[in-house]
Amino acid sequence: MSTPFPKLRRNLVAILRGLKPEQALSMASAVFEAGIEAIEVPLNSPDPFVSIERIVGALPGSALTGAGTVLTPSQVDSLNQAGGRLLVSPNIDGEVMARAQDYGMVTMPGVFTPTEAFFALKCGASALKFFPASALGPRGISAIMAVLPKDAVIGAVGGVSDKDFGDYARIGVRTFGLGSSLFAPGMSVDEVKRRAMSAVAAWDEVFGGAAE
Repeated sequence: MSTPFPKLRRNLVAILRGLKPEQALSMASAVFEAGIEAIEVPLNSPDPFVSIERIVGALPGSALTGAGTVLTPSQVDSLNQAGGRLLVSPNIDGEVMARAQDYGMVTMPGVFTPTEAFFALKCGASALKFFPASALGPRGISAIMAVLPKDAVIGAVGGVSDKDFGDYARIGVRTFGLGSSLFAPGMSVDEVKRRAMSAVAAWDEVFGGAAE
């Protein structure tokens, strides 16, 4: 049975690719305090499970923390051991999804075609991560959405920034993963927080404010 995508105040996921464990608390706290409750640490970051464990231990229970670029069932096991509840991947893999379901994780597998999207839903995806969204664009995603279940949660990730929210809103997409537009190695905590606050303000403007 799939785990539903949780009700967040804003459907924004901060992708902290390249995050180091010694930065984990300060960066995650800055993003969370700015108003982004979901935080993803991609597994091609330095010691990602250490960062995830530290973030989970420090942020309130309302935070949704997990890993991105999850490719194998063993990585799902490690994510669970670190306390992560969010699993994001660039692809759709049945074994990875099954293991995530065993742990009751929120899942956002990457899809690009109708075939992949329907397979992801069959595997119990909490949300669909259209990736790279910039290649499909709003028109391409809209065409695929026309055949998907109306209650499917659709996320746009990859080459998306707060400047694109309005274009995606017009096709009914309100869930976004923000990577390089929000965080990159070498940025200061103040810069990341400023960017997170800007993204939150843009989301609120387009979608009428945070959910209560």
